[in-house]
Amino acid sequence: MKLFTKITAVLGIAMFLSVNAIAQKNYLKDADMAFNNKQYFNAIELYKKSSEKIKKKEDKAYVIFKIAECYRQIGDNKQSESWYTKAVKANYPDPKAKLYLADAKKAQEKYNEALIEYNNYKKEVPSDPRGEDGAKSCELAQKWKDAATRYKVENVAQINSKDPDFAPAYADKKYNKLYFTSMRPGVTGGAVDGTLGENFSDIFETAMDKNGKWSTPVTIGAPVNTKDNEGLSVVSKKGDMMVFTRCIAEKNKLHLNQLWYAPKKGNLWGDPVKVEFCVDTTKYAAPTLSSDGTVMIFASNMPGGQGENDLWMTIYDKKTKKWGTPTNLGTTINTAGNDVFPFLHDDGTLYFSSNGHLGMGGLDIFKAEKKGENQWGNVTNLKYPMNSAADDFAIIFEGKKERGYLSSNREGTKGSDDIWSFVLPPLLFTIEGVVTDCKFKEVIPGVTVKLIGSDGSSVETKTDAAGYYKFAENGSNRYVNPNTSYVVSTQVGNEVKTQQAPQGFLTSSDKPKVTTVGLEEGKTFKNDFCLVPIERFIRFPDVLYDLGKADLRPESKDSLDFLYQTLLDNPTFVIELSSHTDYRGSDAANQKLSEARAKSCVDYLISKGINPARMKPKGYGEKAPLEVKDAEGKLLYTLSEAYINKTTKGQPKEVYEALMQKNRRTVFSVLSKDFVDPNAPKEEPKPVQKPKTEEEEEE
Repeated sequence: MKLFTKITAVLGIAMFLSVNAIAQKNYLKDADMAFNNKQYFNAIELYKKSSEKIKKKEDKAYVIFKIAECYRQIGDNKQSESWYTKAVKANYPDPKAKLYLADAKKAQEKYNEALIEYNNYKKEVPSDPRGEDGAKSCELAQKWKDAATRYKVENVAQINSKDPDFAPAYADKKYNKLYFTSMRPGVTGGAVDGTLGENFSDIFETAMDKNGKWSTPVTIGAPVNTKDNEGLSVVSKKGDMMVFTRCIAEKNKLHLNQLWYAPKKGNLWGDPVKVEFCVDTTKYAAPTLSSDGTVMIFASNMPGGQGENDLWMTIYDKKTKKWGTPTNLGTTINTAGNDVFPFLHDDGTLYFSSNGHLGMGGLDIFKAEKKGENQWGNVTNLKYPMNSAADDFAIIFEGKKERGYLSSNREGTKGSDDIWSFVLPPLLFTIEGVVTDCKFKEVIPGVTVKLIGSDGSSVETKTDAAGYYKFAENGSNRYVNPNTSYVVSTQVGNEVKTQQAPQGFLTSSDKPKVTTVGLEEGKTFKNDFCLVPIERFIRFPDVLYDLGKADLRPESKDSLDFLYQTLLDNPTFVIELSSHTDYRGSDAANQKLSEARAKSCVDYLISKGINPARMKPKGYGEKAPLEVKDAEGKLLYTLSEAYINKTTKGQPKEVYEALMQKNRRTVFSVLSKDFVDPNAPKEEPKPVQKPKTEEEEEE
């Protein structure tokens, strides 16, 4: 962007110089007069003509520097770099030539060269922080470009021209009509501004049709647009008021820009009125309004500021129907440079452009968090690609959505400034996995997999024929959201069976947790499940007993906690809990002991809250020694008395005792899968929540 010219011409000063007022005999004097009156475009030619007759080296250096200054003011970085380089070689004494040379190089993404010039300036003027800050900004700029954010920025070619087009504003609450400032042919006045060598500006409008195509921009006409400079507008959310910047151009008379507002009269804008606090000796520009229309922030060089232009705030008094005395936003926001083009987001965040905070080039776009009523802080750079080495400014958002428009003269611009669109693509997260049979390793189709989020979301899916499930973005539905934690679980219905497991499966106790909190890149989370098939008897971690006793050992309670969790995960199961003994002792004694052991297990589970109607204790004594089978279920051997005596003959006693311990076991089997607790409180089934759409997420 031609920053300083937009601030001093569109945003600042307008003046027609009479041809008769320029004495043609002294080009240098005329050039200085044009420069002092901000007529930089005219001043360039006058300085170049004056240099033809100048002999002294110091005078030559002065003219070269002033030409560089003119190009800097109109935003021509290539020419300003060239002329500042000449000024430094001509030994122009002001070290600012090195500073501005560094700025020009940085604005063209010549970060390494700019870093050298900033360090040269820092050596000459160590007290000026601009040298140190400039060097830091070069390092940051390259770092930010190498690690770009996810924003996508594109030129809105349909509405841009070869002339300056900038400062978009939404013209209605549907966000399909834009106002913007332009200097293209067709402006109301048609005069050429000597500051820029461009037409005076008007406010233009364009509308997007249902196919996303923009209409040919046209001026909004009178009474808002006049022969003077108009632009940098904002329309209230209600659409009943527009505040804009107007800078009157009058022959041989200096005018500063002022804020004006126009009421809506039907479908047209009424006669504009100047905002009450504006005075002719001060510049005011680029207003933005809060969503309720009671707060206005704008750029100004009012006394009491921090730099060339600061951000100021005013509150609308509904009783007097006037804007109050402006207050400065303070040093947290404002700098010694230019802090301009504010935008108040619907969520209260303040966005603005600045060349005083550390940035990538000329103007960068920053955001400041809302810290309280009409207070902002924690200023952060939007980084690349929202910012570039060029000027990036005048950002607007479409409500609370992460998309909108900004202005820039970055690479790819059609004219000197263009309007660009931006959007933050959604972070795409996926949770997926395969459900298999723990024993036979087969995939299991038809298993319900449930996803419960910390944001209150709850969605389900079923595994396909390959046992695969997936939660991901599906059209406009987003199942896995950013900054959310999830629990993934399985639920097995009676219909879920396989050839190897005709009785079905136990629901898995495994409930992995997944979180997207703090993640700035998309990610796929893999969570596989294996389900235990329901068989005649299902073993679980060993429940150990002392010889001849039915009391549960401490480690046995830990094993029973596994069964407790299994019963919680499968609330409709009724089980038989069976205990066995080794063959030492009489049959009658072992039978009684096994029944006591089964009961001790059931009593423990009842103490944990399991309904006793869901458990049937049964003792088998020594009559059913453990059968050992291979992976395919084929019997390998039985731990009978004969087998144990044979295999442990000649072995240490510990081997014999270990095999005997295996027979002293407790197992369970599923008797039915349709238990309903008659005493359970009746609850209305909670509906499964639908996934949020992208639009709902943005809201």
